[in-house]
Formats: sequence, structure tokens, C-alpha cells
Amino acid sequence: MPMHKLLVAIDGSDHARRALDYALSLAKENSAVGLHILTVQPEPNVYGEIQVYITQEHMAQLQRQHSEGLLAPALQAARVAGVAHTSEIVVGDAASMITKRAEELGCDGIVIGTQGRNAIASALMGSVAFKVVHLTKLPVTLVK
Repeated sequence: MPMHKLLVAIDGSDHARRALDYALSLAKENSAVGLHILTVQPEPNVYGEIQVYITQEHMAQLQRQHSEGLLAPALQAARVAGVAHTSEIVVGDAASMITKRAEELGCDGIVIGTQGRNAIASALMGSVAFKVVHLTKLPVTLVK
């Protein structure tokens, strides 16, 4: 049976944790499902007077450490659940990178947490989940 792959986007929020839990339960029920756990960090932005105190490279290193800290509990949860998984940290716009990586990796779908806002509020607030739904051709599961 071919492996189905779901991309799970995490950002350290409770919403993302619920999305991960949902994806883990799907994968535990069906051993043909594997997960690609992704976190996206923004481009390092060092400007103005702060440049005197921190370099672009140091800021990138700090952001990477932060992202690794977000990823670690998700990877531990996948290991404990016995679910096949891969992981990745990417840099860029969250919605664009989630969509891009899911398609590049040949994922069958995307699982992402949402704060449960209505469509109008999501559009006004620029929700990552809302943007992903509109950017991708893949099925997206939104988890409240």
C-alpha cells in the first residue's frame, strides 16, 4: 500500500498542537499515513539601531533555535505515537512556504490549526490557515 503524506504546520500555538494531535491520530489509525511536520520562521529582520547589537547572521541563528524549540515537542509526540514522520524548518512567508513545501514533497493534504474565526475576520486578519486554503490545490484540514 502506498504511503500517504500529510504536511502538518506547527507554530507552537495550542491550535497547532491540536492540528498535530489530529494528524497523529489519523496516522496511528492508518499505518499508510506519514507526516511531514513543518515550522516556518520569518526572514530575519535586523534594521535600525539594533544592527549595532546583533548581526543578521546572529538573528537567523536565534530564530532557528526558536524554531527547533517549537519543533522538538512535535517530533517527540510523533515518536511516542509511533508515527512515521519527517520534519523541516523553512524560512519565508508562512502560508506561501506551507503550500510550496506540501506540493514539492508530493503531500496528499495539509493539516493546520485555526483560531476558528469566520471567513471575513480571517481575511481581514490575514490568517495563515485562510491563506493556505486559497493558495493550495491540495485538500486542507482545518483544526480548531
